[in-house]
Parts: sequence; C-alpha cells; structure tokens
Amino acid sequence: MATPRYLMMDAWFKGNTHIHSTASDGGWSFQQLADGYAGAGYHFLVRTDHWVPSAASGADGGNPLLWLDGIELDGFDDLGSFYHVVALGHFEGIQREMGFPAALAAVREQAGLLILAHPFWTGNAFEEARRWGFQGVEIYNHVCHWLNGKGDGLAYWHAMLANAPGTLGFACDDAHIRPEHPGWNGGWVMVQAAELSAKALMEGLRAGRFYSSTGPVFERIACDGERVTVVTSPVRFIRLVGPTSHGMRMGSFEDSLLCEATFDLPSDWPYAYVEIEDIGGRRAWTNTLMVPSG
Repeated sequence: MATPRYLMMDAWFKGNTHIHSTASDGGWSFQQLADGYAGAGYHFLVRTDHWVPSAASGADGGNPLLWLDGIELDGFDDLGSFYHVVALGHFEGIQREMGFPAALAAVREQAGLLILAHPFWTGNAFEEARRWGFQGVEIYNHVCHWLNGKGDGLAYWHAMLANAPGTLGFACDDAHIRPEHPGWNGGWVMVQAAELSAKALMEGLRAGRFYSSTGPVFERIACDGERVTVVTSPVRFIRLVGPTSHGMRMGSFEDSLLCEATFDLPSDWPYAYVEIEDIGGRRAWTNTLMVPSG
C-alpha cells in the first residue's frame, strides 16, 4: 500500500538545488554565494556547476551554510534529444569529453538524484521528460522565468506523474548572478530533516520530504493516507491537485485569506499534491502526498 510521504517533525531547512558559481558560468564565488544565501535565510546550497563535479566536503571551512555536492550535465542523448539534467550527489570521473549519454549513465551508477532541469525553456517534449526515468523535475526555475517566462514545469511534472506517481517536483533559482542573469532567491525547497547534515538532507530530498516555494510557507503538512491538513502562511487559495482535470480548492478572490485547509484524498486518484497561492500570485507546492508501493 502507498504510505504518507511527510513526517510529523518541526525541522525545515531552506535550500537551493540549482546554483552556478565562478567554477563554471556563474558570477559569484562559493563564498559570495554562501554569504548571500545565508543572509536570505538559507541553510544549504547544492553546487551544480556545468560539468564540474563538486567536492564540497573538502572546502567548507568558514562557510555560513552547508554545501552539498552536485553537477549539471547538458547535451544530446542517443536519440538526438537535448537535455539539461541536475544531478545531486558526489561524483567521480565526470568530464564533458565523455559526452552526455555516458555521463548520465555514470551519475546514475553513482546513485545520483537526477532532476530534469527547466524542460519548458529547453523545449523538451513530454515523451523526452519520461524517457530516462528522472527522479524529479524542476517545476519552477527562477532564471528561466526571468529570461523568457519559460520557468514553469508543472505540465511536465504531471506528464511524468502519470507514469511514475512518486516523481519529485523542485523549485530552484538556477542562479548565475551576472548582469544578464541577475535573479536569485526566487525559488527554493524546504526540506524535512532530523538535522542539518548532508546525509539527513539528502535522505529528505530523495524521500520527497520537502516542499517547493516561490514565497508562501507550509507551516505544517499532515497526511494520514485518507486526508491531508496543511497549515500555511496567509494565502488566497489552497488547492488539492490531482490528475487531469481533478482537483479541489478553498479560497476566493473576494474572501479573507486562509491559513489552514483539510481535504479528503480520493482513493481513485493515482496521485495528489497541495498547491498554495498568496495574494501576490506566488505559489508553493508539496510533493505528491503518498509514496507509491512497490
């Protein structure tokens, strides 16, 4: 049987899973990134420079937040489809010269958490999003939203959820922080973890015990398998989102703001998640509420 995804714990840690530094095409050094993001209330960042495997565990002295390892790959697969993929984890032997298919196989062999990056901006088809069994997809990419309004990956998430109901949804910055890419702190994840450590955070990310946000806050997410209750910052809408046209909602454009909602989970929905939207139109999303069995 499917089991509830979120745990009853109070610890939430703010982080970003897609960041670029001067090690590739970013404008800020690791120290500048750590200082800036820590000042914005972040607890951790993932180093995801293009084709540069991270070794954060050996270079963390004096940083005001926790760095996790990662990498971003880009290139064409064997069928001629172009991808950007963020992989979370520590990797060895990854070089651009090996090509995208070999690198993707190598990070998979090294237990990387594979996230399809900004598929709307890249121009991926839904079939391409489903092709390689990515564990997650960027449902909001702040830089792509700023560049040309193509930072929304929700439709791709639903296409992937139709085949794999446990697929993870990530909001991120994809920060470069250069004059032509100035945006940061526009999309992030909040991870449930027992402690602020690389091991605990990666366990929470892999398990989907996080939510993604562009502003609103989930103070509490409680699911017993039959219903879900959320407590939030003041928002205009709280929605239970299911497959195709299925959904439920609370709130309106005229009434006062909401801070709590409870929904019964329809037993015939293969997946469901909660979306909240504040008065400024900024949104946040849980992951799917139940972990599929098998």
